[in-house]
Amino acid sequence: MTQTPELELAAADRVLHVLAVAARATTPLTAAQLVQASGLSRSALYRQLARLKKFGLLQEQAGLYAPGPLCLQLAVGFERGSNVVHVARPFLEQLSQTTQESAGLIVASNGQAICLAMAESPQSLRCSFAQGQSVPLQRGASALCLLAHLPAAQREALLTQQHGRDSAARTEVQAQLQQIRERGYVVTVGEVDAGVWGCSVPIFGAHRRAVGALSLMAPAQRAADQQTPWIEHTLTMAARISRALND
Repeated sequence: MTQTPELELAAADRVLHVLAVAARATTPLTAAQLVQASGLSRSALYRQLARLKKFGLLQEQAGLYAPGPLCLQLAVGFERGSNVVHVARPFLEQLSQTTQESAGLIVASNGQAICLAMAESPQSLRCSFAQGQSVPLQRGASALCLLAHLPAAQREALLTQQHGRDSAARTEVQAQLQQIRERGYVVTVGEVDAGVWGCSVPIFGAHRRAVGALSLMAPAQRAADQQTPWIEHTLTMAARISRALND
C-alpha cells in the first residue's frame, strides 16, 4: 500500500484517508498495519478509528479493522444511483456472451482503478476483477487506460508521485500513455496477474470526458488466436456505452 505522510494530509482529510486504506484492503487490518499503510502516527490513527467506528464506517473485531455496515448502505446507494453502471451493464453482458470471457466496468478514483461491475465468463477457467476490487493506476490494461485518459493535471501529479519529476521511467510511461490515447485501446499480458490477457477501452461521457474503461479479461492461452476480434468487440461495446451515456 502507498503511504501518505501525515503532514501532507489536512486534519479533516485524515479520517477519509484511513477509511480509503481500509476499503482498499483485501482483508481486515490491525492497527499496526493501518499505521504503516496510512502513514499516520498511532495516536492520530486511533482518533480517526474512533470517529469511523462511531458512525458505522469501520468495525473492529479481535483487534482487526474492516469496513462497517454503513459502507454497505453507501455501496447499495452508489450502485442504484450510478448512471454509468446502469447504462453499461447490458453491454458488459453482451461483450461477455459474445467472447465467452469476463468483461468489467472500471473507473479511476483516488489513484486507484476500481471495478464497479463485472459480467463473468461462463467458462470454468476464467479471469475476473471482483466488484469493489482496486489496483493502483500503474500496471495492467485497465489502470493504464484510465491513467492515459485522466485530466492532464491529475495524470501528471500521479506520474510525479510514482516516478519523480525528471526520470527516464516517467518519460517512458508518458510516451506509452500518449500511444494509448492515439490508438484508442491498450492490451497487456501478465502485468498484474501472470497468464492474464487484458484489453481496455475508454468510455466517454459529456464533452468527451473519460468516465471509465471497458475491460475484457481472459487467460492468455485462449486470447492468443482471438486478439483481433476481441479487441474489435471491446471497441464496439465501449463506443455503444459512450453513445448511450451521451443520448
